Amino acid sequence: MIAGFTGLSLTQGLSKRSVNQRKLAISMAAFALGGGIWSMHFVAMLGLQLPIQFYFDATVTLISALVAILVVGVALLLLHLRPRTPAVLAGAGIIVGLGIIAMHWLGMAGLQLCRPLYSPGGIALAVIGSCVLNMAAFWIAYGQRSHLNILLGTVCFGSAVFIVHFVAIWGTSFVAIGAEGDVGPMIGKEVLAIGVVLSRFVLCAAFLLTGISFVTPAQPKPETEAPIPQELPVKKSAEPKFARQIPYEQDGRTHFFDAKSVAAIRAEGHYTHIYAQGRRYFCVWSITEAERRLDPATFTKTHRSYLVNPAFVESFERLKDNGICHMNLPGLPRVPVSRARLKAVREVLGV
Repeated sequence: MIAGFTGLSLTQGLSKRSVNQRKLAISMAAFALGGGIWSMHFVAMLGLQLPIQFYFDATVTLISALVAILVVGVALLLLHLRPRTPAVLAGAGIIVGLGIIAMHWLGMAGLQLCRPLYSPGGIALAVIGSCVLNMAAFWIAYGQRSHLNILLGTVCFGSAVFIVHFVAIWGTSFVAIGAEGDVGPMIGKEVLAIGVVLSRFVLCAAFLLTGISFVTPAQPKPETEAPIPQELPVKKSAEPKFARQIPYEQDGRTHFFDAKSVAAIRAEGHYTHIYAQGRRYFCVWSITEAERRLDPATFTKTHRSYLVNPAFVESFERLKDNGICHMNLPGLPRVPVSRARLKAVREVLGV
């Protein structure tokens, strides 16, 4: 849970940070989340009681930890360097879900003096459960980057790692191998487990404090050294400033359209699709943010999910208590007009 909270908190608000700050935050989050996955698995395995002697190969165990960190890093890069569409959220959940399974079975391969035997039912249930639960965790945590969603995503992520581990162990049996004279590690399992847990808590706490100090953008300091002379009044514009360009994501980069060249904006979950130059593009703005940023003289709200540029409306159809704007756009031939917006839209269109 603490590893999940650390990783998801460090990646909050990365779109407003510099490239170097993004890389630092993603690296720390991957180490926190991946290390949390591995440490939960390893400590649980140290608590495993078998009627035979066994211990773990240090090299294989270390490799399993690196695998967990790597797959989480790939998923975070996908989430923060590409438009966060439903497909991307699902893909990130599947990557981490399969990574947890790979880390688990690789760690099991490090068992010495005994060999695990897996059942097909246990394998299938573990793989499906891991992918579904991690998809849900990312969907919740990244569907809306609020504190509540991060807490709920933390619970879902921690539960996913915990449940998948014990489902996989439930479908596993063990047989003894090796000679009686083989010797395991000198450190006791209880001491090793406590050491791993404490080290993970210390690292996560350090990452959270580091994130606050170095990752969060610094607030501008008030300029007290050179105050504005009293005899020179500061001119303040009473007119609101509206965005002249609308951003859209394509090929991993942010591009811009002139606001007047955009025909319509449609809500898509917490994001929007914009229609311009005969195509549809993904925009990170929500429909509420788009309405707040754009000049109402250029865009008219026809429905809670639509903003329309009247210059691109080809015809208007009046229904009983609502209406339809016909746009003739690929993928958006018409736009609904709600009853609450009908009068305002008709005034803008002059009908």
